[in-house]
Amino acid sequence: MEAVGVLIFFSIVGAFLCAKARFPGGAIVFSLVALVLFVATPAGSALPGAVASFMSTLNDTTTPVLTDATQTGQG
Repeated sequence: MEAVGVLIFFSIVGAFLCAKARFPGGAIVFSLVALVLFVATPAGSALPGAVASFMSTLNDTTTPVLTDATQTGQG
């Protein structure tokens, strides 16, 4: 897949054109295709792990606030 960069570029251009034409379904499809192609590359292979780490950190930070749980160790 030497031309994956070209496919990603055309997917982004397709998403832009669909957004300009006010066709949101097409823009979403083109954006998802570009995202899948990017994750398939070596440069984007760490993206799912980074998103999972971010979501885990966000969950650990917001859960005590949302559940009104008192934190131990604080007076």
